[in-house]
Amino acid sequence: MSMIVIVVLLLILVAGAAIYNRLIRGRNRVSTAWSDIDVQLQRRHDLVPRLVTAVDQYAKYEKATLEAVTAMRAEAMQTADIAAKGQLEEKLKDGLDRIIALAESYPDLKANQNFLNLQNELVDTENYLQFARRYYNGSVRDYNTMTETVPSNIIAGWFSFGPRDFFQKSSDEAANVPLVDLGYIE
Repeated sequence: MSMIVIVVLLLILVAGAAIYNRLIRGRNRVSTAWSDIDVQLQRRHDLVPRLVTAVDQYAKYEKATLEAVTAMRAEAMQTADIAAKGQLEEKLKDGLDRIIALAESYPDLKANQNFLNLQNELVDTENYLQFARRYYNGSVRDYNTMTETVPSNIIAGWFSFGPRDFFQKSSDEAANVPLVDLGYIE
């Protein structure tokens, strides 16, 4: 009888270790996915001053828009909370879209090679960011499912594996909009 108890306890210990290791892999996957998002956000943040400078040379009357985007960039860079960062980054993206749209009103800006290069870089960055966000949110979904379902939730509770926040757009409606290439201004 004691041999059966020992075997059962050993099986429980092995299963617990396997669950613990899955939780560690999930947490590491989420951290790695966030790192990918962070790289793309930094790339976007680095493009903002260059884009503002390029537009500023042509669109002197658009100071308020340019200053607002610069302020949003600063606020987004300082925010650490993932949910709040997602909302700020969505506002920053909207501001950048407005700057790109300004080119329609300024033919000289539309033809400026530096501006076109920056616009292309921004489109690429937005595409990479969307892919990174999807991967991150999928990783968070899988990890959170492990921390909330039996029996892994027991191990997660014992070792303080808590749920992670999704990095999502500011509204559910905006999150369902398909990826659209901003296109290249000719």
